[in-house]
Amino acid sequence: MKHLVRRCGVLLHPSSLPGREGIGTLGEEAYQFIDLLSEAHVTLWQMLPLGPTGYGDSPYAARSSFAGNELLIDLKELASQGYLELDDVLDLPLQTARRVDYGAVRQYKNPLLEKAAKTFLEKADLAGFRSFCKDQSWWLDDYALYTVLCRAYGDSRWFAVWPREVKMREAQALARVKVQYADQILVEKVIQYFFDVQFLKMKRYANKKGVLLVGDIPIFVAGDSVDVWCNRRLFKLDSQGNQKVSSGVPPDAFSADGQLWGNPMYNWEEHEREGWQWWTRRVQGALRYSDMVRLDHFRGFAACWEVPAGAATAREGKWVKVPGDSFFKHLHEVYGQDLPFIAEDLGVITPDVEELRTANGLPGMKILQFAFGYDGQGGLDATSAYLPHNCEWQSVIYTGTHDNNTTKGWYESLDEGLRDKVRRYLECPDEQVVGQLVRAMLMSASRYAILPMQDWLELGSEARMNVPSTCGTSNWSWRLESLEIEPWRVSHLREMIELYGRTGK
Repeated sequence: MKHLVRRCGVLLHPSSLPGREGIGTLGEEAYQFIDLLSEAHVTLWQMLPLGPTGYGDSPYAARSSFAGNELLIDLKELASQGYLELDDVLDLPLQTARRVDYGAVRQYKNPLLEKAAKTFLEKADLAGFRSFCKDQSWWLDDYALYTVLCRAYGDSRWFAVWPREVKMREAQALARVKVQYADQILVEKVIQYFFDVQFLKMKRYANKKGVLLVGDIPIFVAGDSVDVWCNRRLFKLDSQGNQKVSSGVPPDAFSADGQLWGNPMYNWEEHEREGWQWWTRRVQGALRYSDMVRLDHFRGFAACWEVPAGAATAREGKWVKVPGDSFFKHLHEVYGQDLPFIAEDLGVITPDVEELRTANGLPGMKILQFAFGYDGQGGLDATSAYLPHNCEWQSVIYTGTHDNNTTKGWYESLDEGLRDKVRRYLECPDEQVVGQLVRAMLMSASRYAILPMQDWLELGSEARMNVPSTCGTSNWSWRLESLEIEPWRVSHLREMIELYGRTGK
């Protein structure tokens, strides 16, 4: 029966793949990783958002909701197609890098991408490229222009730095810069074409091997993005393009002042009036590169915490209702009854959020690292919704996410009392905790079980992907050293996947 299909997945962003380019790519190592997943009977590969990263290099603050991250393009593939010389890819400067240095990668890689694009325009059959440009023109034209202007003005903050006539998208000014930078704009379109071709080729290979790709849509977009520059009416901005309010979350047990994220807030009424066109395209764009999509900050589709511009903390915010019912009704009209989404419903979740999720048949997220707490009398709180024995079918269980410590690092950071609770729950010594948590996750009733690659390898805090609310060089930079994983790890995970019926069959 369709509804009884259970799957196991692995969370790994392509940037974390090993390889010779200083960052993981869509090249040979991506295919090797798919082979590895297939060998282990893992049928889901979850990634982070694929957009081109901006300040801080967070995938959740991309320069575009529709473009692909050009740094993931495989140079070796471009050389094999004749768009680069062999010498261009033989002696790369960051081929032994253990972490991604985004600035250094851009410095050497962007000129090579530009060189490949120019060679492509001179020598290649352009039929496929022209078709891509026509089909994707609704976002590609604006993104290519925006990227060139960011470089021309030395800053992506269109609302603060760019000339007023360009900032406000006056027709004559846009016509002028389009002519002035026509060659560079065309190059940016070719680079996006390279990404599209390479990613879709990789996706076809994954699907052929029985691996489905899981994408990610951040609910908010960056203020210094092409999305906001070109769609000011869809956001709560003043007449000069400045934010009236910003995103965040209210004070809670973890933060006395709440969290002030700073993203522009949507003008939801305008989105609804336009028939959800922009959001529909955003979902379609994500599903071009994935088979299902994680909806980040799902509670924001019920209500958002809006903080007035200039506020020092998120304490000054308020909840603002969002027409999520209307949005998901529209998505059902487009995609049918079974929506291909995972709802990231973490944090303080109110009944309206739960109602929105369950009414639309979406699995929520269960995080094992959140499962272990005290019951007020010194014992384990056995009622936690995150404990495996309490997980429901319509959920996706994780050991941790990209925002958590690795499970080994998490366990080592617990006080001795909680470590004792974990050991007792799993009936194992310290050195077996990570492996037994993975087993408990796979045994659970949850529809899908996804473990970060770091937890498959039982790595410590040094392999953490991100520390929320920080902007350090260690964030988003972790990389696998090798795909040569111990055979016993592969066979052991495969045996558990088969034992607990998570083969996807």
